[in-house]
Amino acid sequence: MNELGFEFEHPWVLLFLALLPLYAWLRGKSGHAAALLYPDVGLLRAVSTPVREAAGSLRLFLRLATVATLIVAIAGPRTVSKEIERETEGLDIMLVIDLSWSMMALDMSTPREEVTRWQSSISVMQDFISKRPDDRIGAVVFSGKPYLLSPITINRDWVSKGIDRMHIGIIREAGTAIGDGVAMALDRMKNLKGKNSKVLILLTDGDDNMSKAILPVPSAELAAALGIRLYTVGLGKNESTVLPQFDLRTGKIIRDPFGKTIPMQTINPANYEMLEKMAKLTNGRFFRALDKDELSRVYEEINRLERTEVKIRESVTYESHRHAWIVAAFALLLAELLMGLYRPRAP
Repeated sequence: MNELGFEFEHPWVLLFLALLPLYAWLRGKSGHAAALLYPDVGLLRAVSTPVREAAGSLRLFLRLATVATLIVAIAGPRTVSKEIERETEGLDIMLVIDLSWSMMALDMSTPREEVTRWQSSISVMQDFISKRPDDRIGAVVFSGKPYLLSPITINRDWVSKGIDRMHIGIIREAGTAIGDGVAMALDRMKNLKGKNSKVLILLTDGDDNMSKAILPVPSAELAAALGIRLYTVGLGKNESTVLPQFDLRTGKIIRDPFGKTIPMQTINPANYEMLEKMAKLTNGRFFRALDKDELSRVYEEINRLERTEVKIRESVTYESHRHAWIVAAFALLLAELLMGLYRPRAP
């Protein structure tokens, strides 16, 4: 419930308040003084009594206040409140994230910043998650073996923090098991209750070389059979890249005494043809990203394509304050009447 403020139902009635100063001026305007001729004013002093002049002014004030309060009451003072009901049909989204060693490649760096493929991916995925407030989101991470990072949940912060805790090397099984990673995500999605649309987003920079249960293309066929749309995102340049040495315990690059990276091995580019085929099988889309800016645009496009249906109902309620003003007007009127009874203007 959002309180919008205070208003009057009939604000034009308040224009009558402008007449009250005119009435007060006319009421106090001087006329010709009445007089009687007496031979000696001393005769009147003996019969005269003191008159309380202030009483008349106070009664006039009370009368004007009574009329002003009644005018405000007739204008209809009220508080306006708006109630908004949101009915959403969110999506079930599962992120399948590559944590293989090749994600330590530096080919997504810029002249101003040296970053690995994984570092470029973290903030982009977290930004994507933050823009899906009405969806349920989960995540699977994989290298040579897949692991469930988070089941489908409405707790977006939990998923985002889980991704932030990951680093390359945390999965000790080396290699790239794309098919098994997709299969694990599908297994978590197939029995979800509700009519929500189901979407799977695969982020990888390599080719499958470790899947044992199912290969990538058959896993996409399974997704199509389950009615789950698959978006595939291929990272990195379409050429061989040198992988620097890094610490498996922390995921940080190891440097020589001069601060330069130490080459470890040469890695091949992602299998873009396979990723494109997987997406087409599920009526999804395939994307490529060579740097962080392109990756951000990819996830923005997925965010645009997968809209959450939101139905909004608004109702406005009014709380009238007219009775309080009427009570105040009668209180002022009663005060004026009592003053007239107990404090007469003349003897």
